[in-house]
Amino acid sequence: MSPSTTIPKATAPVVCAGLVVADHVCPPLDHLPRPGELIAVEKLVLNIGGGAANTAVDLARLGVTAAICARVGDDAFGRFATETLRGHGVDCTRLALDPNRATSQTLIVNVRGEDRRFIHSVGANAGFVAADLDGLLDRAPRVLHIGYFLILPQLTAHELAERFQRARSAGTITLLDVATPGPGAYLDRLKVVLPQTDLFVPNTDEAELILGETDPVRQARIFHDLGARRVVVTCGEGGVVSVSESLQVKLAAYSVPYVDGSGGGDAFNAGYIVGLLEGRPEIECLKLASAVGASCVRAVGTTEGVFTRAEAEQFVASHELAIEPIR
Repeated sequence: MSPSTTIPKATAPVVCAGLVVADHVCPPLDHLPRPGELIAVEKLVLNIGGGAANTAVDLARLGVTAAICARVGDDAFGRFATETLRGHGVDCTRLALDPNRATSQTLIVNVRGEDRRFIHSVGANAGFVAADLDGLLDRAPRVLHIGYFLILPQLTAHELAERFQRARSAGTITLLDVATPGPGAYLDRLKVVLPQTDLFVPNTDEAELILGETDPVRQARIFHDLGARRVVVTCGEGGVVSVSESLQVKLAAYSVPYVDGSGGGDAFNAGYIVGLLEGRPEIECLKLASAVGASCVRAVGTTEGVFTRAEAEQFVASHELAIEPIR
């Protein structure tokens, strides 16, 4: 991932592919409703969601144009997702309409002091395949980001690895994010893709489900040994662990008022991508990513609280972040 690499121009410098979702989000509740109980809230939020969509919108807030590659249904939620993405300046040329499936949706329930609860329908995302990327890869984007691999049932490891290899041979940086809906046999699929992955960004809970390992440092090192050139394991308020050949560190998390964690990892990815586009050193990519990720959790929904570029730069400049080398 040398910043000096000559990369052909694409219509958009970043392609965000994978999951697009219509999220229904409730503000933090004091408790889950009991059977038959109605809890009144000021408002419920209908928001864009999914790893590809969230990261594309966050990049737009940071001043970077992204192209989305995904599928939605021919329904009200598909139109909402498309209009929202276009409204943020995202290139929707390769946002395909699935006439046979509904748009994916997620119900996100927030309870104070507890992790979020998710109820999810895969919907049109079930039809997403690696071949959907082909037209976009012809134009060699500078970064190819796959949002929520492992939850997309027809995105096979071998076909994705082939696209990653093709992208990397053209100078594109490959970024892989995952989602693990529960215990499963994930590792064999990742072993195929990680050798073609420049940056792998799981959270520590996902990594535990994949590896059966709870320590984020060991998680990162295992994924690096499997071929990923950079591994960043995000740990929420516990910060991040980053492992590559040239840098092995733990970073603390920036302290911000916490409202809703939805989309924090996707915002982190957007900040890191900006650092990659500018050829920043790894540690500076991590600082910017951590700031953008932290900004997301300040508001209900996946993108509402995310910093603009000026806000992110000012935040990083005015806040210290504890950094500890890994022994």
